[in-house]
Amino acid sequence: MAILRCNRCDHIREVGGNYLGMRVKCPECKNITQVYDTIAYVSALLSKYKEQKNKLELYHSGASEDAAQASDAGDDSFSDVDLHNTKILVQEKNIEPMSKWFEERHIEAIFNPDAADTSGFFDEIALTLGDDFEVLSYVTKQIKYIQAKGFKNVKLDVSNKTANEIHSINRFCKELYDYSFVAKHLYQKKHKMIRLTLQTAPRIRKFFNGFWMEWFALMKLLKLFQEKKIAPACTRSLNVTFQDGKSNELDLFVLSSSGVPICIECKSGEFRHDIDKYLALRKKLGISKSQFILCVFGLSDELAQGMTSMYDLTFVNQSSLVDHVADVLS
Repeated sequence: MAILRCNRCDHIREVGGNYLGMRVKCPECKNITQVYDTIAYVSALLSKYKEQKNKLELYHSGASEDAAQASDAGDDSFSDVDLHNTKILVQEKNIEPMSKWFEERHIEAIFNPDAADTSGFFDEIALTLGDDFEVLSYVTKQIKYIQAKGFKNVKLDVSNKTANEIHSINRFCKELYDYSFVAKHLYQKKHKMIRLTLQTAPRIRKFFNGFWMEWFALMKLLKLFQEKKIAPACTRSLNVTFQDGKSNELDLFVLSSSGVPICIECKSGEFRHDIDKYLALRKKLGISKSQFILCVFGLSDELAQGMTSMYDLTFVNQSSLVDHVADVLS
């Protein structure tokens, strides 16, 4: 069974397992809402309950007095935010400075609220994938290939993988199933074969088609902001239209409190044919080389450094992204 829970009217009900991962109309208010795996949803709910319970106990013991005072004083840092379950980035105070920045440059900007809402599980899966990219990219490449063919069933042959790699891949596939990113997961240990049945919901397809990299970069930056106790405005999947009528989608955009802009584009695999496009985009935005970052997953540090020297763009990989952003913001 699966569970439907409306974020607008709080209606909740069990539905058939064939609805897993789909977005359907709430029977009460007609709001489009997500269908989750029941066990995964309840586990996440219990985790959230325990977290809030611990915070409440700390508050009553007086340990959270300073945090409460900072909140009353209007502290905008991410220090007290559960980054994996927040809509703080869709609030007006986050969007307004970025909107103003684009307006001053006569660039039309359209923000996508869903793109910065971390209350789902896209962020958790993206972090798992990005943190172990060398091993788990095999899974996403196969899923992306099968999706492009219009099929639903994926066979992952892990016979040529090490025992540790097989363990990591199978654990990741189990996590995909627990969070309803795939409809079925079966590990045939004897044949060293993992079988997955894919979900067909558009947001799931887009996730595996590359959106996961944006989620990974966003969450890494939010953790950086939380550690540094700063609160830049930021968003992902931002659509901009320039005065010449041409439009682009920016994967991630960050604006520091002092007005320093950072644009991050995420790529994997073949990216070289897009370099001219990004050079032109950087000039249109009017930002410096260090502020326009091309994050190429799987790119070696040596290649990233060499290409940065060759072009008026900054090349990084998934491991060096945060350090470079920290340097720009400092």
